[in-house]
Amino acid sequence: MKNIQLTISYRGTNYCGWQVQPNGLTIQEVIVRGIRELTGESVNLIGSGRTDAGVHALGQSANFLTASTIPPDVFYRALNTRLPHDIRIIGSRECDSNFHSRYHAKGKSYIYKIYESPIGSPFYSDLAFHISRSLDWMAMKEAAAHFIGEHDFITFMASGSSIKTTIRTIEEISFDKNGDLREITFRGNGFLYNMVRIMVGTLYEVGYHRLRPQDMTKIIESRDRNQAGVTAPAQGLYLKEVYY
Repeated sequence: MKNIQLTISYRGTNYCGWQVQPNGLTIQEVIVRGIRELTGESVNLIGSGRTDAGVHALGQSANFLTASTIPPDVFYRALNTRLPHDIRIIGSRECDSNFHSRYHAKGKSYIYKIYESPIGSPFYSDLAFHISRSLDWMAMKEAAAHFIGEHDFITFMASGSSIKTTIRTIEEISFDKNGDLREITFRGNGFLYNMVRIMVGTLYEVGYHRLRPQDMTKIIESRDRNQAGVTAPAQGLYLKEVYY
């Protein structure tokens, strides 16, 4: 049996997230079905982590065991012929037999996209969070600096998650602008459930001067979800890369 790692890009608009569930179509389900059509095998596709409904990916990672004779380095091409246009496998390779996409991940990066314009764009309606008023981006950058380093990020975790520890390390947060489209990139050793979206929602409150940059330390230390900002919409979030 070969252990094949896939690198996956998808537009999450039409799916109920990554993980298979009984209530709607998911990315994992569609890819597993495509592998079955291609190889005749029902595989256990292990993702690096879940993405919620409406969230996108530029570089999700997943692996599975197969007896297929298709060469691993071209498997992605064959699999793409069995997938819809909004899910693309952008790479495939054979990895060590003990490789696990989730447990062996050393870190991830996410991008959050904000479309800042008085009028919304029909092209970004499901690909970015539309903001009709200008935000104070300098204040947001100042606030974001307080997230860098190792902290207990329980303040920025949505309910419904059972994990051993809420301590995470944020290595870098960067801001980019391309016309009306803004991007905030987060890189860290791991992220809690809805953590990036809640952090963005908190920075959004700073951008509207409802919170001050210096409030971030107090909010982190409060360990109280109610002290942080809103949960930013799913459509602006992209899983950029998984690091091993």
